[in-house]
Amino acid sequence: MELSGKRVLVMGLGVHGGGLGVARWLLRQGAQVTVTDVASPEALAAPVAALDAAAAARGVSVAYTLGAHRVEDFTSAEMVVVNPAVRPDSPWLAHAVAAGVPVETEMTLFFRVCPGPIFGVTGTKGKTTTALLLAAMLRERYPDTVAAGNLRVSALEALDTITAQTPVVLELSSFQLERLGAVGLSPRYSLITNLSSDHLNWHGSMENYAAAKGQIYRHQAPDGVVALNGADDGSAEYCTLWDAGRPLGGRQIWVGAGPHWSRVRSRYPQPVVRAVDTRVELHHDTVFWCDARGVFGPATPPQGEPLFVRGDLRLPGAHNLYNAMLAAALARAFGVEAEALRAGVRGFAGVEHRLEPVRELEAVYYVNDTTATNPAATLAALAAIETPLILIAGGADKQLDFRSLGAAIARRVKALVLLDGSATPRLLDAIAAGGVPPSETALVTISGPFSDFAQAIAAARALAGSGDTVLLSPGCASFGMFRNEFERGEQFRRLVGELDQR
Repeated sequence: MELSGKRVLVMGLGVHGGGLGVARWLLRQGAQVTVTDVASPEALAAPVAALDAAAAARGVSVAYTLGAHRVEDFTSAEMVVVNPAVRPDSPWLAHAVAAGVPVETEMTLFFRVCPGPIFGVTGTKGKTTTALLLAAMLRERYPDTVAAGNLRVSALEALDTITAQTPVVLELSSFQLERLGAVGLSPRYSLITNLSSDHLNWHGSMENYAAAKGQIYRHQAPDGVVALNGADDGSAEYCTLWDAGRPLGGRQIWVGAGPHWSRVRSRYPQPVVRAVDTRVELHHDTVFWCDARGVFGPATPPQGEPLFVRGDLRLPGAHNLYNAMLAAALARAFGVEAEALRAGVRGFAGVEHRLEPVRELEAVYYVNDTTATNPAATLAALAAIETPLILIAGGADKQLDFRSLGAAIARRVKALVLLDGSATPRLLDAIAAGGVPPSETALVTISGPFSDFAQAIAAARALAGSGDTVLLSPGCASFGMFRNEFERGEQFRRLVGELDQR
């Protein structure tokens, strides 16, 4: 891709520098870079300073249009590189398209120029954990493995370290995948952790959301590999493997199919079932790589290769076991031996902000699960922790269905501390309408909603007793009280760390 001297408009620098990596990479390619962002110059002071420093080091400058967009910036550019947080139906992008200007993203650029094999990881929950687990397994054999994408790591800025033999693991959001699918790009190796409703305020329907996620394998060549979670209702329902008589993607590996396998087999035409030649299954705490056609029962292990045992995994919860099985499926398909996979699993201690132990104080455990921004993620957290729970939940609305979470909170949670936000009244309604008989309800106290996070944590502490867990797992977006979910988690860690002995 020849970019030297080309006029490139970067749409969306972001207050956290989300467009900084691609802008710096474009400068290194010799492009003439203009940045446009509706945020004010004051809000963008830090990323602008970082980008200006990168430009000055090359003896060039960057042009800026901040606080608003201008039509002429979009129509006069030779390429627009758009932040994935910009909607595809943006009228500003329509101006560029009407003028014949190609629209790219950091990911579409990366896919076009990356020399190494790309492993794509997506799903509604568990993306980051699974991506980093996969990278840990690959590093046991390929120490230079790169992990980037939707991990607050710029993939383009890692290009200098990537060769044709370097595995690249990318966490990919539905927004990034929509853009990749629009230009017919999928990673050669891909997996979907699970599918449940999320970002419906953006995609409009579960079908549209699932279709965006499905772009991760939809354009694979026949030698591609996709690993799918056969124990997940959403994956079995929405991962369409057949279209007009043509298999989509390459080789399919179903992971942990269990009781869903018969439904998967009956849902799709027989030629596709024959194409599924591998499964990864759990049998008596051992994970096996085995022939998809094999039949086994409770007393009969699958005929295959053992990869690791449940006890090797240091992360809590059944959902994390499936994350590890999916990661192992792709790593094994790439040729990583079982011994290396097992070492990667054993050495992985977890990811910050995801069921992250923060502190034990006065026999009360504090756990940060701030990246649970949808009901399915909070449901997984409730299932993973066995102690009595003081749950901190609520926040901004993404038009998601809280019915299952409301019922689970009523059954499982000792006390609920609510954060202020547009979704919080809907969560309360779901708890009240959960259909849980009073004799089965564990919930005894609801406190809040709080617009002050320190007060919410203090309320949770007051409600907790010896052996309880205070769990931040909001089930909602963070906007309003926080810039993003990571700031929410960082404040939780800081405020919990500042709690004094009583």
